Order: sequence, then C-alpha cells, then structure tokens
Amino acid sequence: MRVHHLNCASFCPFGGRLVDGSGRVLRAAQVVTHTLLVETGEGLVLVDTGLGLQDVAHPHDRLGGFSLRLLRPSLSQAETAVRQVEWLGFRREDVRHVVLTHLDLDHAGGLPDFPAATVHVYGPELHAATIRATARERERYRPAHWAHGPRWRTYEVHGDRWFGFEAVQALEGLPPEILLVPLPGHTRGHCGVAVRSGAGWILHAGDAYFFHGEVHEAARRCPPALSLFQRLVEIDPVARRHNQDRLRQLVRHHAGEVRVFSAHDPAELAWAQAAD
Repeated sequence: MRVHHLNCASFCPFGGRLVDGSGRVLRAAQVVTHTLLVETGEGLVLVDTGLGLQDVAHPHDRLGGFSLRLLRPSLSQAETAVRQVEWLGFRREDVRHVVLTHLDLDHAGGLPDFPAATVHVYGPELHAATIRATARERERYRPAHWAHGPRWRTYEVHGDRWFGFEAVQALEGLPPEILLVPLPGHTRGHCGVAVRSGAGWILHAGDAYFFHGEVHEAARRCPPALSLFQRLVEIDPVARRHNQDRLRQLVRHHAGEVRVFSAHDPAELAWAQAAD
C-alpha cells in the first residue's frame, strides 16, 4: 500500500512560538492538519478529511465564529482533501473509505466532499457527536458535516492487542493492515489509525498529543499556549495523559517498528513526507 501524507487545513492562531515552538512570539503560529491518503486494492482510503469545500466557501455557517477567531484557518480550497486527491490524478469517487480519528470540525469537515464513501468511526465518538452533551461538544462537533447522511460503519469497545494497546480493530471491507486504535481523552471516542505499508507500521495518533516534544523527546515538553489549549478542549484529562504516556512508551520501545505522529505538528508532517 502506498501512503500519501497531506496537509488538509492550515491554521494560523496568534502566539507564535507559544503555540508551535519556533520563531518569535509576535507572529502567527503555523499549524497543519496531517491526513493520510492510502492506496489499497479496495480503493483509496482517507484517514481524516481536514476542512471541506463548503467550509472554505461558508466558514461562518460551517465552522462557527468562535473557532474562526481562535484557530484562524487559511481557508484554502487547494488544501482540501478532495482537491488534493484530484491533483494526484484520482477522482473523488475513488475514495471508497474514510477512517476518522474523531469528529472534530477540523478532522471531519471534508466528509460531504466524499458522499459515497463508507465512514469508519469509533462508536462512542459518533454517539458523542450526535448527542453534543456539553457546550464544548456543541462547539467542536458541527452537524452540518454529516447532514448528507454518511454511510457510517461504527466499532465498539472490543478487539485485539497491538503493541500493548487494547481493543484494536481491523476495519470492515479494508485490508487487515489498517487498524483503529482507541486513544480516548481528547474526545470521548478519539482513536489513532495504524497503517502497515512496505516501510512498516505508522500510527496516526490524531489529537492524542499536539507537539512532537510530548512523545518523541526524553523530557516531555509542549509550548505553553498549545498545552493550555489541549487542557481546555480535553474531555477526559486522566485518559488523555495516560494515552500520551503509552505513546511515549511505544516510541521508546518500538521506534524501529512503528512511526508515530500527531495531526497538527508541521515538523512531524515534514518528517513523514520526507520519509515517504
């Protein structure tokens, strides 16, 4: 299987190095939305979607004023997954499956651009996005992103072990080299997605962490504004911290077998694109 590493939404929040860990404070930070496009015998598989065409065209209606002011998305049509799929020489209909780490607006906004795809998601996450029980969840989950009625395929809390992680599941209709890895905490049903290609395993950890220093360095570190943002949006702080610890152990003990990256770190996206 061939894996393409894409940026499907850029964000430029204020705060500079307090957010992204580099440069000056008095500048806009650089944040990406790292998604995967996987070529398989069952068609193309998209891991997360980033923002979609309708989000770019109607940002206030689709994303909400609070998210626009806080995150400051670039709103580039060229960055949408559907346009990048087409740029690579495929049709949107070739994307047969979308696998979601979670349903936050910056990860699921492009779902309407692939209406024929089967959408794989952890059951607790779809339930949380449907109920939207708290003010935080009403802001982060945007029902317009699934108003077209996706072909959902949900998975519940059971499965096998994978490098010490429990309840890991293969996905219906997809090769066994693509796995859903529960990593709750950021949201109620947040997951990572593992993919094995010719170069070995990679693990898209979604928003289980935000900065490479949290997982890939001996002493955990994260820019202060980004660390604050993580705490503000987390649903279960104990679970989130626990899963970060498990990812740190995975990197420490299995670095030669699994490459781990998160969704929003531009340095990790650059490393992944260089490696593949």
